[in-house]
Amino acid sequence: MRRGRSTARSATVDEAEEATAGPDALDLSGLNAVVGYALRRAQLAVFEDFIARFATLDLTPAQYSVLLVIGNNPGRKQAEIAAALGIQRPNFVSMLDELERRGLAERLPSATDRRSHALVLTKAGSALLARARAMQDEQERELAQKLGPGGREMLVALLQRLM
Repeated sequence: MRRGRSTARSATVDEAEEATAGPDALDLSGLNAVVGYALRRAQLAVFEDFIARFATLDLTPAQYSVLLVIGNNPGRKQAEIAAALGIQRPNFVSMLDELERRGLAERLPSATDRRSHALVLTKAGSALLARARAMQDEQERELAQKLGPGGREMLVALLQRLM
């Protein structure tokens, strides 16, 4: 199922490239200078590359983010992690159910609040996260190369000003 979505995204990107190339190219000058349009197109390109790279790990960008935050903050409440990542509670619960089903994360009773769960990675989750981090590092290196010296850091700093 994931491969179908990735293929559909690739087809969409390919169609967009065809529409903006050649003698019959569409005029996008009204959009190319719009911050939101440029951000969205860049985000699509980065996510498409991410999805292709991480297909062997069967991880989505959101799942990777959740594993990374749990790994860096073991024992934190699921509501805290969901809020920090901007994931709605019902979506987070179903994502966590899937990560638990795969044996990557688990909910433990909270030591401070009986109504909530503390989240931790399993041994398998930690191992998968280590592999995923290496893949993410490679993607970041390639993006830095495309952006040139200091470009990646500048882009991240500018984007953080918008958040």
